[in-house]
Amino acid sequence: MAKRGGFPGGAMPGNMANLMKQAQKMQRQMEESQKELEGKEFTAKSGGGAVEVTVTGKREITSIKLSEEAVDPDDIETLEDLIIAAVNEALRMVDEESSSNMNRMTGGMGGLF
Repeated sequence: MAKRGGFPGGAMPGNMANLMKQAQKMQRQMEESQKELEGKEFTAKSGGGAVEVTVTGKREITSIKLSEEAVDPDDIETLEDLIIAAVNEALRMVDEESSSNMNRMTGGMGGLF
């Protein structure tokens, strides 16, 4: 009975073996890049520097700094908005770095993997 699918003798043709090696190399590079990203910190400011937020590449907030002029007990909503804006900008920076790393490794073909 004939085998269905696969390659004769179970061996991969040379091109397929090379593709597998390249894929494994890319996987290692992606893992290294992810570890490097996770070790970085990204800091963003809002309100002209009144609020400063730092996040890690793991998307964890490590620091929030508020200037005295940002703290107005009669206007808590503005302070809340400034914190949200700074956090969102810091997280956008993480995403941008991650996308940049992916594009560099895949030559812009990130959507295929």
